Amino acid sequence: MKRSFFTKTNFVDLIRYTGHIMTSILDDYALNSPLREKNNWLKIAITSFGIVVGVSSNSPVTPFVIALCMGIATIRFSKVPASFYFKILAAPAGFVLISVAIIAFFSGNGSEVFGFDLWGHRLGVSTGGLNMALVVLARTISGMSCLFFLSLSTPMIELFSVLKATRFPDSFIEIAMMMYRYIFVFMEVAMGIKYAQTVRLGYKDFRTSFRSVGMLGTSLFIRAWEQGEKLYVSMNSRCYDGRFMLIEENRPVKRSEVVLTSAYFILVLVVFYSTRNILLI
Repeated sequence: MKRSFFTKTNFVDLIRYTGHIMTSILDDYALNSPLREKNNWLKIAITSFGIVVGVSSNSPVTPFVIALCMGIATIRFSKVPASFYFKILAAPAGFVLISVAIIAFFSGNGSEVFGFDLWGHRLGVSTGGLNMALVVLARTISGMSCLFFLSLSTPMIELFSVLKATRFPDSFIEIAMMMYRYIFVFMEVAMGIKYAQTVRLGYKDFRTSFRSVGMLGTSLFIRAWEQGEKLYVSMNSRCYDGRFMLIEENRPVKRSEVVLTSAYFILVLVVFYSTRNILLI
């Protein structure tokens, strides 16, 4: 008897795979986060404070303290798994490490920490370059930690509501909403096309992979164009007048939240002023 491809096992695996993909999206964690019910303006203030102070610091100590506090808050209070948090934090690690290496080798003054000869030229890392590289690394980690704290605790639709309340232009908000919505739609379409290409040996070698990527890009462009036309027709049929209705929920700030936020601000400011002239090297 011929077995169907869609057996019970394959169906369960497909459901698990789809669930894994969906739960790996930042907005899904934000929707299930306990911090979602907290005041959005307070979370934005905490994020902005961390970014501004971290960038303003001349020492890597303060940004590292901010990153530590934001990481603890995200994992402890937002209930984000530590493995997932460190995975997304390490996502841009390649770009950051390349930038830090360039800064360490080609900037700064001071005594040489280590170096080597390359094709008759001396390449070395000085104390000034190494300190600058550490500051850039700390600032980058601090900024990403602050942004992940906000994105893992606040759904994007609520951030759009905050932008609406701050009198941002409606056209800017609407375009941003459309872009954010269809990023995930086209990601799902791209994954489906790539899976279909893979089972047909579309990525067995470099030549077929190059051809498959080109076909994937072409298909996505056509789908995007068609989806845009459908969206335009459907919005006109619903008498769209150029405005989206966004309602921000009133969430009062509790006394315990004010105390905890104030303690965080005081800790960071004390570290900032006490370590502003301290370098690690």
